[in-house]
Amino acid sequence: MRLLVDIQKQLPNYRLEVTFELAGETLGILGSSGSGKSMTLRCIAGIETPTTGTIVLNHQILYDSRRGINLPSRDRRIGYVFQNYALFPHLTVAQNIAYGLRGQSKQAAHRQVIEQLERVKLSGMGDRYPHQLSGGQQQRVALARALATEPDGLLLDEPFSALDTHLRSELEKQLIKSLSNYKGLTLFVSHNLEEAYRVCQKLLVLDRGKVVAAGDKHHIFDHPGTLTVAQLTGCKNYSRIQPIAAQKIHALDWNCTLQTGESVSSAHTHVGIRAHQICFAEQPNQPNTVPAWVAWTSETPYRMTLYLKLGEPPTHLDDYHLQAEVYKEKWEDLKDQPMPWLIDLNPQRLMLLTQS
Repeated sequence: MRLLVDIQKQLPNYRLEVTFELAGETLGILGSSGSGKSMTLRCIAGIETPTTGTIVLNHQILYDSRRGINLPSRDRRIGYVFQNYALFPHLTVAQNIAYGLRGQSKQAAHRQVIEQLERVKLSGMGDRYPHQLSGGQQQRVALARALATEPDGLLLDEPFSALDTHLRSELEKQLIKSLSNYKGLTLFVSHNLEEAYRVCQKLLVLDRGKVVAAGDKHHIFDHPGTLTVAQLTGCKNYSRIQPIAAQKIHALDWNCTLQTGESVSSAHTHVGIRAHQICFAEQPNQPNTVPAWVAWTSETPYRMTLYLKLGEPPTHLDDYHLQAEVYKEKWEDLKDQPMPWLIDLNPQRLMLLTQS
């Protein structure tokens, strides 16, 4: 299975220019709202037409502007799961799933519908209508419908965004199981970074229609390369830098001098560190150990976000340099300790970044 995409499309505010190749893995597409994520999927599906370029799936040309080829959606062997489910309200669950199987015999279509209902844990609900289902059940029907035709490509456009937290978690697990048995290619658009990280092996990061990062998810998160990619992949801590030596910088916005794991080049303009990679030290003589005071905290069911001022106590709530994330158990150990606390900005965790 192989997908080649090299397309350009003029949009009202920018020009979409997306080029990538996918072979076998699940590709997550990340980016801010309006960056071109959904438009890319719609062009691959044939719902939108690029201005120029080519799209090739398993050696079949779906679109080629120079050769005048633009296959209609129904001939592209692509399943599409929309954010809003897009089920036919006048058809039953079984009829929705069977919609793309119209070329098969009734017996074959019926077997496929039963199999898909079992796969998404909706056995016995084939006679219901979409309005009789919960949001999570409707989304599972949409996934079953997309997979029923055994497509070569599966496009998932924010499939869980309309669901509550519990349903998102349950459907995410269901999706991962379904994809483990799926032999085609999958593109997964999500605003949720952790969700995309769990579901996908590869990532494509878009910014105003341009690919700013592509490759293995671990490499992109650990080595984003640019400030833009670091921000789009959830890094909240970054500072302008002044190089001092080959592996030494002054973080201007944090007002501290740091050793780095990698060598500093003239192209590097910023340093970053992810919130969960900030550690709390017990000994002050470790590299990059800095005194810190808590300006304020933010709580989730499992974690605490600590807003830290380095070097001196904060004067108000917004007077902080870094955000650190710790589990509640660690917070229980920390919260009663006298300040300043010592934080450890591990040189190997610091990310040297270019402006763009």
